Amino acid sequence: MKRVDDFRLRLGNKDYVPIMVGGMGVDISTSELALEAARLGGIGHISDAMVQDVSDRKFDTSFVKEKTKTYKFNINNMDKAVVQFDLARLAEATALHVGRTMEAKRGDGLIFVNCMEKLTMNSPKETLRTRLGAALDAGIDGITMSAGLHLGSFALIADHPRFRDAKLGIIVSSVRALQLFLRKVAKLERLPDYIIVEGPLAGGHLGFGLDWADYDLHTIMDEIHAFMRAEQLTIPLIAAGGVFTGSDAVGFLEKGAGGVQVATRFTITHECGLPEHVKQEYVKATEADIIVNGISPTGYPMRMLKNTPAIGSGIRPGCESYGYLLDATGNCSYINSYNREVLANPDAKTVVVMDKTCLCTHMRNFNCWTCGHYTYRLKDTTHKLADGSYQILSAEHVFKDYQFSVDNQIALPEKQEVVAA
Repeated sequence: MKRVDDFRLRLGNKDYVPIMVGGMGVDISTSELALEAARLGGIGHISDAMVQDVSDRKFDTSFVKEKTKTYKFNINNMDKAVVQFDLARLAEATALHVGRTMEAKRGDGLIFVNCMEKLTMNSPKETLRTRLGAALDAGIDGITMSAGLHLGSFALIADHPRFRDAKLGIIVSSVRALQLFLRKVAKLERLPDYIIVEGPLAGGHLGFGLDWADYDLHTIMDEIHAFMRAEQLTIPLIAAGGVFTGSDAVGFLEKGAGGVQVATRFTITHECGLPEHVKQEYVKATEADIIVNGISPTGYPMRMLKNTPAIGSGIRPGCESYGYLLDATGNCSYINSYNREVLANPDAKTVVVMDKTCLCTHMRNFNCWTCGHYTYRLKDTTHKLADGSYQILSAEHVFKDYQFSVDNQIALPEKQEVVAA
């Protein structure tokens, strides 16, 4: 019976353990988590979501404070068109986050950064160009382009010196999305180095509608494999979304996938950026606790725990400090929903907003508990301790369990003893 370790992912002229750890934001996939994946010979992701806030927390910078001070005059104005990112400061924050991570890298693996197109930031093209270019300048091994079709993203960095040597990949959820992307980049004579095929069981934003349950990752992978053969393309395909065991991964690798991307099981590791109490919420979750809804202002459905504090929260929009989801006109659907409830409840000190959420503020505060479909299985991967809490794992333990397990088995860690406070 084969193990993941019997396969290798070839990118360029080098082979890697075919395990990618996905780029969960905001700083859920921390530098520490990505560095462990790279040390072990695989590929780790950091995320550039809300990178200025991430920099402030990690490096004692003051990007958010400065932006808030600049636009403080606009806080009570629901028209956010004036709220813009300083591109030089955005590049500086990206360079810090990426550069410090790359300086700490050890081992034979790679570190990529996940860049969401849906972070439109009141100037979609220029802010994305800045983010991509700054990551390349800072020495990132590769960039995974997510949350959007990215039809123009390669062109934004086509004149960058590293455009052809850095690894560039795209996340798609259908043959159609891949066809559109490849058609658009054909004139640049630069194909992606890898393609992540994300199925309907993934965490966070989904590339499907609310009919996600009608789709299946194996079927989508088969369709894309067939398209790739017909087009004589040999770009590695990475299966993602619902890959919970090493045996799950082998099922895709044996059918020709170059690798798998995994994330859910790493949410309860020490290296993950989630606060400890949130990790416990993930492990405690049952299947009924996991829902898909439309509260994200991006327009994409999101999978999350149903007890996430973000649901129904009617906080004031925090665009002057954050504003990552403002479109090119300075609008965000949460602002519209918030205004509606304020007008409908003029005497209320607080309002409830059910249809959308202020995603920036809640993600920054770890109050939007996005998760993968199989989060309810996390309790099967660890021990319940004497005090009722669940044991948190090491990223190395989870990585190696994927790499070496067989027959759908999951290796439990050595049980730790609860130390009295």
